[in-house]
Amino acid sequence: MRKKVIEIYQSGKGYKAISKALGLPRTTVRAIIYKWGKHGTMENLPRSGRPTKITPRAQRQLIQEVTKDPTTISKELQASLVSVKVREKKCCGIWRVLWRERSVGGTGSFKTRVVAQDYGMGEGVGVGVQ
Repeated sequence: MRKKVIEIYQSGKGYKAISKALGLPRTTVRAIIYKWGKHGTMENLPRSGRPTKITPRAQRQLIQEVTKDPTTISKELQASLVSVKVREKKCCGIWRVLWRERSVGGTGSFKTRVVAQDYGMGEGVGVGVQ
């Protein structure tokens, strides 16, 4: 879609004509053209912020382990990360990865077990929370 916007813009059409032709809001067309003019690309730009310590390989391993054994708590997962040479000192880094992967361990089971145990809340906290 972005490529079409730029092609039409280069042919001499304005924002209004492009938005009508493609069915996009004018602000979207303007943002695409502005970004293309400023950065010379239509691709998504890298976001700011600190890079994660957990590598994609380690993330896959965490997800695989929790899928295989949903009763694993994050302290055990933390110890297993040593094999892929990741040293995550905090459990929150581990559960953040798994929290994003909503399909891990069934509906709500990760949230009720792992997060609750790690923060001393006990079993059953957050049951039914999505």
